[in-house]
Amino acid sequence: MGICIAVGALCILYYLMIVIYAGITADFAWFWLAAGIILIGCGFLISYGHHHLWVMPRWLRYTVMILMVAGTLCFTIICGGIATGMLSQGSDGLDYVVVLGAQVKGEVPSRALSKRLQQALNYALKNENTILILSGGQGSGEDITEAQCMKNYLMTCGISEDRLILEEKSTTTRENLEFSAAMTDCARKKTGILSNNFHVYRAVKLARKLGYEQAEGIAAPSDPIMQIHYIVREACALVKEKMVGNI
Repeated sequence: MGICIAVGALCILYYLMIVIYAGITADFAWFWLAAGIILIGCGFLISYGHHHLWVMPRWLRYTVMILMVAGTLCFTIICGGIATGMLSQGSDGLDYVVVLGAQVKGEVPSRALSKRLQQALNYALKNENTILILSGGQGSGEDITEAQCMKNYLMTCGISEDRLILEEKSTTTRENLEFSAAMTDCARKKTGILSNNFHVYRAVKLARKLGYEQAEGIAAPSDPIMQIHYIVREACALVKEKMVGNI
């Protein structure tokens, strides 16, 4: 009972931290609030049962226990996959690197996109023959496409325009990869898929499902405050992608 309430309270505190740090519209933040409310509710329900001498039927106890163990095991396996992607740095001398877009605020890259761009810049400076495919369309609150924002940043940092290919129509990771492959021969070449670390595992699996023959992950850092949130959100996204047959 006490553990459920304590963990639930931590979930709600983490939700409040996300809202303060990233805003009330932070994607998937509701998960922590819902988890906290459910856990605290379960804690009080268990306490009520103890005080009123209500004993959970054996079959129900075993069912709950099996579901909890199975869920924990599946989550651990999924997180293990995500962790492997977080360590990916890509081989030297790749033919292409697809830099996946992220939110742009007006014409300024968000924190997530800035970290991707810094990693792309580092790779480009060390591998002068690699072509960068900058992939991302224009969404709400964005004055230019994500691809154009990335181009502006990289050219300001000294990367020549002839090394940059812009893909400006995509709105999802799948479209990033599909449209980039349609514009170039990157699916048949040695190609890095660059994103924030928590996202790399899923992005590479999507790429391989779409026919990328030599796809490799390149992991950019992620915001440490949001890292746990991103990993949990990514685990749920992986389950969804598997259910619909995308990976």
